[in-house]
Amino acid sequence: MCIFCKIVNKEIPNNTVHESEHFLAFHDLYPKAPIHILIIPKTHVDCFQDVTPETMAGLTEFAQEVATKVGIDESGYRLITNNGPDGGQEVFHLHFHLLGGGKLTWDHSHEDPHKSL
Repeated sequence: MCIFCKIVNKEIPNNTVHESEHFLAFHDLYPKAPIHILIIPKTHVDCFQDVTPETMAGLTEFAQEVATKVGIDESGYRLITNNGPDGGQEVFHLHFHLLGGGKLTWDHSHEDPHKSL
């Protein structure tokens, strides 16, 4: 069982922000922004490539609710998912990072052809 399934099953504690029948949002233990929340489906899905359109429709509404609840719906935020090893996915349970709470920067190193991706 993956770490996020253990969180859903309440085997591992978390700092829940918002919860519904199908989704869970909780604070990331290693935040990369003033607000950094992980949003997951409660049912295990390995990655974005495997998610159904129906699950994404529900997750979209849920993510919007989370952004409103933490007060970044108007100021703006970034919603990110990593897909697969080359995409930077480390936990193989679909999850989205909701980042906000201040002006976010972007690493443009990929624009320099002399820098590694």
